[in-house]
Amino acid sequence: MVDHPVIVWFRQDLRLSDNPSLAAAVASGRPVLPVFVLDDETPARWRPGAASRWWLHGSLERLAADLAARGAPLLLRSGDAVEVVPALVRATGATAVFWNRCYEPHATDRDRRLKADLRALGVDAESFNGGLLFEPWEVRNRAGDRYKAFTPFWKACLRLPEPSAPVPAPERIRGHAGTPAGDSLADWGLRPTRPDWAGGLRDAWTPGEAGARDRLRAFLADALPGYAARRDQPAVDVTSRLSPYLHFGEISPRAIWHAVAHRTTGDDAAAATKFLSEVGWREFCHHLLFHFPGLPEQNLRADFDRFPWADDSALLSAWQRGRTGYPIVDAGMRQLWRTGWMHNRVRMVAASFLIKDLLIDWRHGEAWFWDTLVDADLANNAAGWQWVAGSGADAAPYFRIFNPVLQGERFDPDGAYIRRWVPELSALPDSHIHRPWTAPDAMLLQSDVKLGETYPHRIVDHGVARDRALAAYKTITRGAA
Repeated sequence: MVDHPVIVWFRQDLRLSDNPSLAAAVASGRPVLPVFVLDDETPARWRPGAASRWWLHGSLERLAADLAARGAPLLLRSGDAVEVVPALVRATGATAVFWNRCYEPHATDRDRRLKADLRALGVDAESFNGGLLFEPWEVRNRAGDRYKAFTPFWKACLRLPEPSAPVPAPERIRGHAGTPAGDSLADWGLRPTRPDWAGGLRDAWTPGEAGARDRLRAFLADALPGYAARRDQPAVDVTSRLSPYLHFGEISPRAIWHAVAHRTTGDDAAAATKFLSEVGWREFCHHLLFHFPGLPEQNLRADFDRFPWADDSALLSAWQRGRTGYPIVDAGMRQLWRTGWMHNRVRMVAASFLIKDLLIDWRHGEAWFWDTLVDADLANNAAGWQWVAGSGADAAPYFRIFNPVLQGERFDPDGAYIRRWVPELSALPDSHIHRPWTAPDAMLLQSDVKLGETYPHRIVDHGVARDRALAAYKTITRGAA
């Protein structure tokens, strides 16, 4: 008698613990065939960027080892999943395909078509929630409509039943004896070679489920008590840095929730509440993307379609390279390039600078972050950029324009963050490290800083740029009146 397998299609859930589709396959008693499909048939603009592809290689390497150790080797295939998965069903005689849901527009469309195609073949096709605390369609206001503001959304989430406890990884997985040949991970070319620009990423990160567990453990032990008070200080390591692990599904939000939510004593209580609200922001971003699938490319506020953006490739390049002349912006952009990550406070400052000081369309910044962030997530990235621009849901008002000097002085008062990422300014005293153009010539000479040579002049004057941005905003508000 043929023992037909269950295919478990891994996507953004590259873990064994608290993985609903894998747990369901193991519980079926049938052989399990784990599969990952490198599907580059997504819209070209939203194929995984270079930093994400680097992370994906490491994550798949570790997932494959974990699965093989439990008896079910990971099969790798590339191509359009709508064609690859049914072909595997026919080749293996699989009678079921299980996966965990993704919420990007192209993924929901693809999965809907694939589910219909598989069921038409008589195959059991089931999807599960492995990536969110609450499904986007579960959270509705009293009128039954979707939310467009975070605070009421999160309050509504907290009124729902608590997320279920995470499920441990299976100790043993019965593999499929007739697994067909697959691709070699090395042949996919996910890692850079010439030049190999990923040294900083290797130094900063350990992709994979074990790395996620270690990161959560370190955050809870060392950083959580100070999180609420110091999370905006980029030089202090109190943020969780769990975002790439969440994006690739190397840890589930349920595991994080249950590790944090019941810490109710002392400093931990306030920190837990604040940290979980950031997990809630991730939920809100996916809620928005699900209900507004144009979020990554279209202004949610239609009046911003008339905004007079500037088209200046030289200014955009200076921002990308961390050569704006504003130390807090440059430090963030260099941290991003070196490590594939940027502190959240600095992300907001850098985004505001691009959009409002330089008048460059937020979509250019979104695209750069998409390519360079290891935690590049379509929902978070799009919602974050539209929030800063003022064009999105629950957005900061456009006239809230971050002053990069004051932001640096407030959140990096001793310049430690600047000195780490902009070392050419490291000898400047605290009084001038955030505004080197105001330093006396003697101080610049003593600090070995030559403006325009070792460190760039400001590419714009913030005061002038702020007035220009507000004038541009008035042109669309007048048009809407």
